[in-house]
Amino acid sequence: MFGIVRPCTHRLSERLKTEWMAHLCGLCLALRADHGQFARIVTNYDGLIVSVLTEAQSERVTGQRRTAGPCPLRSMRTAPVAHGEGARLAAAVSLVLASAKVRDHVADRDGLLKRRPVAAAARRVAAGWDRAGARTGAELGFDTAVLVDAVDRQTGIESLAGPGTPLLTVTEPTETATAAAFAHTAVLAGKPQNAAPLAEAGRLFGRLAHLLDAVEDQETDAASGAWNPLTATGTPLSEARRLCDDALHGVRLAMRDAEFTDGKLAHVLLVHELRRSVDRAFGSASCSHQPDLPSGSFGPAPGNPYAPTPGGPYGPPLPPEPPRNRRGLIAGCLVWAGLACTCQMCCGSFHDPWSGQEREGLCQKCDCSDCCDACDCCSNCCSCGGEDGGCCDCGCDC
Repeated sequence: MFGIVRPCTHRLSERLKTEWMAHLCGLCLALRADHGQFARIVTNYDGLIVSVLTEAQSERVTGQRRTAGPCPLRSMRTAPVAHGEGARLAAAVSLVLASAKVRDHVADRDGLLKRRPVAAAARRVAAGWDRAGARTGAELGFDTAVLVDAVDRQTGIESLAGPGTPLLTVTEPTETATAAAFAHTAVLAGKPQNAAPLAEAGRLFGRLAHLLDAVEDQETDAASGAWNPLTATGTPLSEARRLCDDALHGVRLAMRDAEFTDGKLAHVLLVHELRRSVDRAFGSASCSHQPDLPSGSFGPAPGNPYAPTPGGPYGPPLPPEPPRNRRGLIAGCLVWAGLACTCQMCCGSFHDPWSGQEREGLCQKCDCSDCCDACDCCSNCCSCGGEDGGCCDCGCDC
């Protein structure tokens, strides 16, 4: 799974974490239902934002969730997942853009794609994804040709770009594609007045996606000789950061202009988490979530140091641990293999494959600061930790 908006689940309330996973699983299952098992490999974090935006504008009705069966990503547990037009639109967009990425790698002759048989197979897969995405898009009233056209123009623009070429000239096709996808969520939700502000948010989101990908890959591209927009146009990182900050501000304003039925998750992803993505790409992110430290690491533990230790020879007995439903060896190993192939064991939390106990991910370098730290607003602008434990609704432009 790939994408620039990768929220650490420690920053999300239980409700928002459940909703985010519902949209992620909904995208994956929509891909399977419409396009087969193999299409699920294009599941990505950014694609689910299309599903989130559609639901955020829609009236709450029964049937927006369905219970999905066990999955390794959820430690082989069932869960409510999003389904419907938003998830299907996210699937169509993800397929077409993944197809473009495959064709781009084929053109660059990356890795195994240098071999003609492998490249030919990859082209056939990409062509199939294009047709599948167009078919689903047509059923939803969305013409994926705008995405394909943007991708085709990207190659020509890159071939002509050089020192002095404005960086925004290179990012324009990506901006156009994401603007169209974001705007169509307003059509699906029956909120045509939101099409313009969401198109603007999508355009700037596409700009950020393109720029952050270029920033993160610049050193690798230089080592391999691959084309990179920053290197090709001679754009310094300081200018790229300025463009990203301007885009972040524009996304905040556009989101404030749109009308949502329940826009909390969309606000968290496109305002707070998007800023953290920029900070992470430029190396300015920090993490306030730390693993629990043993008592006494920085001085004596609080309380009476001579008090009897629970469970010790002179202390009260420890309370019995609640019984856990443990999986067998084989079932646990299968769940572990599934978790190891996903991001669940890297960042965030996951359930132990055998005991079911919740555990921390292996990666402790997530930038899990307070939700309002992401916006540069007044001290009285945010009201975090409400009944949902979520973030503020402010525009963060004070």
